[in-house]
Order: sequence, then structure tokens, then C-alpha cells
Amino acid sequence: MAAKDDEEERLRGVALQNAQSILLARRRAEEALRKQSEWLRVTLASIGDAVISTDAEGRVTFMNAVAETLTGWPQAEAVGRPLPDVFHIVNERTRRPVENPALRALREGAVVGLANHTVLIARDGTERPIDDSAAPMRGESGASIGAVLVFRDVTERQRAGEVGARLAAIVESSEDAIVGKTLDGVIRSWNAGAERLFGYTAEEAVGRPITLIVPPERTDEERAILEHLRRGERIEPFDTIRVSKDGRRLDISLTISPIRDDAGHVIGASKIARDITERRRAENALRESEERYRRAAAEAARAAEANAKFRAFFEQGTNFAGVLALDGTVVEANRLCLDACGFAREEVIGKPFWECGWWNRSPALMDMVRAACLQAAGGRLFQTKTHYFVAGGAERVVDFILAPVTDSAGRVLFLAATGTDVTERRRMEDALREQDRRKDEFLALLAHELRNPLAPLRNGLQVMRLAEGDANAVARARGMMDRQLGHMVRLIDDLLDVSRINSNKMELRRSRVPLADVVGGAVETSRPTIEAAGHELTVSLPPEPVWLDADLTRLAQVFGNLLTNSAKYTERGGRIWLTAAREGGRASVVVRDTGIGIPAYALPNIFDMFSQVDRSIERSTGGLGIGLALVKGLVEMHGGTVEAASAGQGKGSTFTVSLPVLEEGTESPPEAAVDDGRRASGTKRRMLVVDDNRDSATSMAMMLRLLGDEVRTAHDGVEAVEAAEAFRPQVVLMDVGMPRLNGYDATRRIREQPWGRSVVIVALTGWGQDGDRTQSREAGCDGHLVKPVNLRDLEKLLGELTSGRRRKL
Repeated sequence: MAAKDDEEERLRGVALQNAQSILLARRRAEEALRKQSEWLRVTLASIGDAVISTDAEGRVTFMNAVAETLTGWPQAEAVGRPLPDVFHIVNERTRRPVENPALRALREGAVVGLANHTVLIARDGTERPIDDSAAPMRGESGASIGAVLVFRDVTERQRAGEVGARLAAIVESSEDAIVGKTLDGVIRSWNAGAERLFGYTAEEAVGRPITLIVPPERTDEERAILEHLRRGERIEPFDTIRVSKDGRRLDISLTISPIRDDAGHVIGASKIARDITERRRAENALRESEERYRRAAAEAARAAEANAKFRAFFEQGTNFAGVLALDGTVVEANRLCLDACGFAREEVIGKPFWECGWWNRSPALMDMVRAACLQAAGGRLFQTKTHYFVAGGAERVVDFILAPVTDSAGRVLFLAATGTDVTERRRMEDALREQDRRKDEFLALLAHELRNPLAPLRNGLQVMRLAEGDANAVARARGMMDRQLGHMVRLIDDLLDVSRINSNKMELRRSRVPLADVVGGAVETSRPTIEAAGHELTVSLPPEPVWLDADLTRLAQVFGNLLTNSAKYTERGGRIWLTAAREGGRASVVVRDTGIGIPAYALPNIFDMFSQVDRSIERSTGGLGIGLALVKGLVEMHGGTVEAASAGQGKGSTFTVSLPVLEEGTESPPEAAVDDGRRASGTKRRMLVVDDNRDSATSMAMMLRLLGDEVRTAHDGVEAVEAAEAFRPQVVLMDVGMPRLNGYDATRRIREQPWGRSVVIVALTGWGQDGDRTQSREAGCDGHLVKPVNLRDLEKLLGELTSGRRRKL
């Protein structure tokens, strides 16, 4: 019994030892496997090529650092995604998508070789040419468990290949001989131009010394060239002699440049040789011919020289021209000279130049001309800009030149007087300088006027920050800020309106409107300014209705500007009158005030764009001087006229507008239903706000959320496309000028998607010209609003667009 127990004990010990051996072997195998995996991971992370592995379903399981850089996808985000999401490739030429090589390796169970002309499009849209290949991975059973994709960026390789190919093509196609040689003078390259020039083929020349084409007497020259090259010096073009295969001596122009290796060491030279044999022959022949011609023509030239110079000068035709003797008396004068002074030819011929009709009203000019004649007779050119008088007494400005005319020996033969009438050019230059001065003043004043509202806007922000618990103070600050913002917007709108009028791009929305409504709108607009200044306004209208064919808003803007202008330029507590009357087929509206008046010198230009009255007056009252330019433009577009009158400073101003009256019996068009743009109660929209100005995007999003909308923001075009795809908004408010991808291109990309065709996209931008609206429409935008946008305008436009009514941009 004891023996049996001992045997069982021994067997249990053996079993325990076997189990321990098995566990130890398993641990060693696991450790070896872990080390092998770590070795593979480090190896894949450190190699220069990009590596991505997938599982059997084509989902990403691993990316090394190079793959992360080239695709723009971090491994943490890419793992588990389908490979085409991360590795998106197209054909370089056709731009069509290319089948993913890893997916093809999985499907076919075989290695997929390198693909050429493939472009990888990274996550941020960056494109780069690549070489790629893939192979399936198999498990112990031989079944496919995934694939490994290896690719590399070949941008630099492509660029180097293209540069090399272009250089080789240039060298081979050159008409000049281009020869490469070592520092020992051994020929290493020989282009087609060298074959044509020297007669040796490349096979005959390469490997032989350059002295093959150097004549014996010029071997020292070749040794000196090699010394310069060893010092890294370039040899500028010089003329020399070389010999061809058939023994001909060739005149050539030679340029030699050192060739360096990557370390900057000189390893050889490039020689460009140009055959100048024919050029030398032609030059020699030309020199001989010229010499013969000079000898044959010398006498004839001397005989005809004076007469030729005279005729060439005198027959110019477009300038004043005269010929004077050396003592300054007039020998000849062309028709322009005679017409300018109003004399007949016989009245000036033989008279001293300074006593002719051009200068006889100015002793100073006569003295200047006398001195000019003495200077020219001494062989020196005289030139000045001066004044002269025409026959009728009008003063003109002329560029005047008095030049000595000499023979071949340098002797002065006679004096040539010429002049160009630059009176009109001088007048235009003066006008441009005046216009430029007024523009500079206007821009300075514009900067001043735009800064004025900024101070209360900033103060209002401070008040709202400090008075968070005082609702009345916050409300007053908000109202003030809204008024000041409206003032800035009106300034900018006036500038744009004047620009549109000047370029004939302003459109009027005419209808049959009563003059009383026009005046009422103008009074309503200007009344706050008038009352704030304590003025008394008197309005007088005709008893019978007067109808106009006009744009109600624009015409009210005309009279609103005139009333506001009177209010600003009238001392506090003054009086303003608006009087309207019908005079036959026209309506006359007069705006008169007791203000500071208009100086007489300013009246002719009071309606010009950059016209300004005394700056001290402007400084006290404000204003840009564009309001009256806008008034004139709008009145003339309605077929009317506007005039200004004033008895002088301190005596008030009167502006009279005359407009054609609409004939009696014309039916008034039906009034269109007013759409206030209010949103239907309970509606909630998914809205994407896109603006690279983060404050602008954030504030717009806050406002829309307060209205109950669900809002997301994006800050560049690429981010906008990605956010739109993820969020699927109903409405996108799209800024135009953004980094990475502008708003127009972002709109086009959204429209390319099936889900993006029904999205309402509104361009919300600071660009508001007609060309900008055209660009928005062509890019696929449904609407176009200019910053800063009024919430009511935005709601009205979105109401039209989301209800199916399209709006013209």
C-alpha cells in the first residue's frame, strides 16, 4: 500500500514539472512574439516609405508616421475607418479615382505592383504624386487576414526628372556647340551643334583631349583656360580660333563655365562655342563698304548738310518752327508761328526774333528771348517753358527750344526755333492736381467721419459691460450704438450709390407715386436731425395731388439729404422751409434755410464728388461732401435738375429741384404685398455660419441661437465643406474671402454633393458691387447680403428662399 502511494506521489511531481515547463515555454514564446512585434513596429515607424495595414475587410489597422504625414490622418483617427477614406488617390492625367491597390491585393490575393501617374489627395486637399504597391497578409492557415500598402512621395523625383529632361532637350537642340570636359581637358559630352560645327561625331570626340579642335599656336590659351576653371572662375565670352575635322580654321565666340559636384567642388567645365566666321566676314565687308561710301559721299554731304537740316526741321508741321540768322533775325517761319502771332509772313521776316508779335507785350519775355539767341549762337541749346500771346491777346503756354544747327566741323550755320503749345495740357494738369487735392481732403474727412461713430460705439460697449444690472442704461447704450452703426452704414451706402450712378449701374424702381409721399418720407428721415438741432421746419405742399414717375425711396433720399444738409449747416435754433409747387408740366421743390450759406467761389462746384467748402466750417458740422453729388445724380436719373443758390456766407442757402410731372389719367399700379420676412412661429432651422473672422461668426451664431436655430460655425472653406457634410444644414451663411478655400469654391463643392443641392446658401460678405453678386450667383449662392447685415433683412431673405421664392442677387 505504501509503494502505491509513493508511485502516485512521484507521478504527481512529474506532472507538475511538465506543467511548469509548458508554462515557461509559453511565456518565452509570448515574450519573443512581443519583441518581434515591437521590432516590426519600430522598423515600420522609422523607414522612409509610408506604410498602412488593413484587416481582411479593408479597414485601417496601422499607419506609420510617414503615412500620417502624407495623408493628413493621425493613426488614432484612421484606425477602424475604410481605407479609401484615409488613402484617396486619382489618376494624374484624367483626375478619375483609381482603385485602391490594397483592396485589389485583398481581392486578388496577389502583390499589386507600383502604379505610376497616381496622385494622393490628403485630408486637407493637398495633392502629391506617389508610387504605391500592396500585398496581401496571410494567417497560419493561408487565409487572407489583411493587406499592407506601401507608398512614397515622388514629387522631387518627378521635378528632377522633368528638369533633367528639359536641360537635355535644350542642350541637344541648341544651334551652338556645347561641349563638356574634365579638368584634364578630356571631352565628356558633345552635342549635335558640336558635330555640325567641328565635323566630329560624338563617338569620335568623347574621350579624346580637347586639343583635338585647338590649333597648335593656341595650346597655351587652353592651358590658361584650365587654370581659371580649377580656381572655379567663369570665363566670359571671347573670340578665338578653332579647327574643324577637315582642317578649316573657324572664328568662334567661346563661353566657359565650371561644373561643380554636390559638395561644390569643380569637376569639369561646360563650353559653348558659336561660329562667328560669317559674321566676321560680313563685318569686314561692311567696314570696307562704309569706308568707300564715306569717301564718296563726304563732299556731297557737306554741300547739302545745311539745307537738309533746315528742311528736316522746318517741315515737322505739328510744332511752331522758325529759322533765325546768327544775329537773331527771322529768316523763315512756318504757318503755325504766323497764325499764333496773327502777322503776315512779310511782317516778321528780317525782324529780330524778340521783337515779333509773340513777346511784344512782355519786356521780360523779350529780354529772355534775346539772351536765348545769344546762347544758341554760341553753340549752346536753350530750352524753357514760357508764355506768349496770340493775336487776340489770349495767353498761351509753350515748350520753347532754341537750338544751334551746325555743320560737320561744328560751325553754327543758323538757329532753329521750335515750340509746342501745351496750354491745354497745362490746364488739364492743373485740373488733375486740383482734383487730387480735393480727393485727398475728402479721404481725410472720410477717415474723420468714420472714426466719429467708433467712439460712441466703444463707449457703449463699456457702458453695457459696467452696467450689466441697469437695464435702462444698457437699453440707452444699445440704442445709441444702433444709431451710430446706422450712420456708418449710411456713409458707406452713399459712397457706393455715387459710384453706381457714375458708372451707370444704378437701377431705379419707378412707379406712380404722389409727391406728398416722397416729401413725407424725406421729412420722416431727417426729422430726428432737425429736432436735435432745435430747428423749426415748415413744409408747404400744393393743394392738389402731384404725381411723379419715380423711385419713391431714391427720391425721398434726395430731399432727405437736402433737409439734413440744411440742418447740419444752420446754427442751432434756425429755420428750414420745404416748399413744393406745380409749374406747368414740372414740379418744383425748394429747400431753403437760414444757415451759414455758401461762398460764391464754391457754388459752381458744389455738386461735384470731391467738392468741399471751407474746412473750418466742415470741422464744426461734419459731412463728407458726397450728399449733394448723390442728390444731383439721382435727380438727373429722374429727368430733373437741381440748382444751388446763396447770397453769401451767413445768409442761408437755397436748393431747387425740378422734376417732370406724370400726366393725369395714368393708373397707379397695384401695390405689392409687403413681406416683412418674419419667420413662422415654432420653426427651427439647422444653420451653418462660415466666416474666417471668428468674432463675426460667433456673434452671428449667438444671435441665431437666441432666435431658436440650431447653429454650427466654420472658419475656412475646407472646414465649411466638412462641417456641411457632417451637420447637413438647411441654410449656410457663407463668407467669401477665406483662407485655404474661398467661399465661392466651397459653395461649388457643396453643390456637387447630392445632399448639397437643396441647401439654401447665402453669401454674407463685405463685398457688395454688381460683379460680386454675379460671382456669388455663378458659384451657386441663392442670395447675397452685405455686412453688416440687418437681422430683419436676413430674416426676410431666408423667409423668401426657404419658402421656395427665389430672389434676384
